[in-house]
Amino acid sequence: MRKILSSLIAILAITNMEAQQQVPRLVVYITVEQLRGDYIEYFYNTFGERGFKRLFNEGVVYSNVRFDFSNVEEGTAFATLFTGSNPCYHGISGNYVYNFEDEKEVSILYDRDFLGNYTKDNYSPKHLYSSTVGDELKIASKGQSSVYSIAPNPLAAILSAGHAANGAFWIDDKNGKWATTTYYKDMPWYVDRYNNGPESLSARLDSMIWSPLLPLERYNALPYVLDEIPFQHVFDKRSDSCYPELKSSPFVNKEINRLALQFIEHGMLGTKDYPDILAVTYYAGNFSKLMNKEYSYEIQDLYCQLDRDLEQLFDGIDKKVGLSQTLIVFCGSGYYKSEEDYSEGLSLNNGEFHPKRCVALLNMYLMALYGQQTNWVTGYYNHQIFLNRKAIEDAKMDLAAVQVKAANFVQEFAGVQSVTTNTQLLLGDWNERTAEFRNGTHHLNRGDLIVTLQPGWRVIQDEKSKNVQLVRNNAVLTPLVFFGNGLSPQRIYREVKATEIAPSVTHVLRIRPPNASKEMPLKELTGR
Repeated sequence: MRKILSSLIAILAITNMEAQQQVPRLVVYITVEQLRGDYIEYFYNTFGERGFKRLFNEGVVYSNVRFDFSNVEEGTAFATLFTGSNPCYHGISGNYVYNFEDEKEVSILYDRDFLGNYTKDNYSPKHLYSSTVGDELKIASKGQSSVYSIAPNPLAAILSAGHAANGAFWIDDKNGKWATTTYYKDMPWYVDRYNNGPESLSARLDSMIWSPLLPLERYNALPYVLDEIPFQHVFDKRSDSCYPELKSSPFVNKEINRLALQFIEHGMLGTKDYPDILAVTYYAGNFSKLMNKEYSYEIQDLYCQLDRDLEQLFDGIDKKVGLSQTLIVFCGSGYYKSEEDYSEGLSLNNGEFHPKRCVALLNMYLMALYGQQTNWVTGYYNHQIFLNRKAIEDAKMDLAAVQVKAANFVQEFAGVQSVTTNTQLLLGDWNERTAEFRNGTHHLNRGDLIVTLQPGWRVIQDEKSKNVQLVRNNAVLTPLVFFGNGLSPQRIYREVKATEIAPSVTHVLRIRPPNASKEMPLKELTGR
């Protein structure tokens, strides 16, 4: 009898493992920009049964994803999630780079060799140095698999697509069309139809009014909301900011769904002999007109409507492909944007840090130290100070020694927590405290000094503008869920790394992980 029971248990275990290990016909990689796990918990009572609740009740749920670097933003987050590596390997260390000669920011994606399609912007994944999950699937299938991405903005679209994808699409800020770059060769007919027909965003914009989906008394999760009347927001086509404003409202997620379901319906995704990937990016941040309003009915309504959008997407996938043959990967981007707006007398900041003043004083110090009337400092950008390396080389000075002198000087500024030099990071002279700087920057575009400010300090970029940044070190609770494809519900409370997600997806697809990924797949997906 014991032998029979043991055999049955073994058969059931093997059967369960095989169900978990099947290769999905479709991977839908959902990333929610600025998703907050605590908001999902707070707003849970406004959700239906087939969106967030279905995802978290039926999926393999990890409580939090950790990014191993400090400058988590759109570019660094998406590149990390899809390459399984940190910026020190994949090269995307920020959304922009700064051209000090022209004195202007340039998108990290800028590539003049490729024109835009339905946009005037020139973009490509040229500066993404690692392969993505989609790239590896293309290699494994000899190009037979389809890989597409859809996102509100070009950074998310291109970095989640990778180098070998069929296409990457985003909403252009100027015309509201679904835009792409000529780097990608595929422009499906249904995207052209969408852009030029009556269902285009520009044709419907005047009729789009954002008002609460539920009665305001249902939005009671945040007791700090002071408004007592329902909100109503319209989008004026005559305004240059109409499309960026819409992209920070629930309507952007509905536009994402409209196009995603077109790909599933007409693109034949998940119906071929090889798996396909569709990367979908939603938005869950503050409304652009309310960035200084931390607690609002709008943010609660956005999550409520996103819940319904998830339900619509899941149902569309289930109808066309089947959720049992689709792997849903759901994750947040690991950061959240807001602006501080303190009432009079409540300001908690400890002081102001002025980068231009810091650069000017540092330059004067180095001139006095080395006795030459030379501009030793090129400038300050993205919490980094760039020295004039050509001048230092021409003067036959030791760059590492100059960096140390400069770092010691800047360390004395009020509000400065620490200063790390580029040479320290290059030569491995770093510790647990500075590891996040090494992980979050790339040696080809890193400054000479990385400056960390104390929490609460305000960074004043320009005396004449309102470009003020408040330093905060808060972690953003970022859940991760794997759903569908025969997976059984599980809830795992340990923290996982953002770099573990991509190799876990490739493990399920039975292909190699991206070429810069060093992590092992998550054990709950390996049958171990």
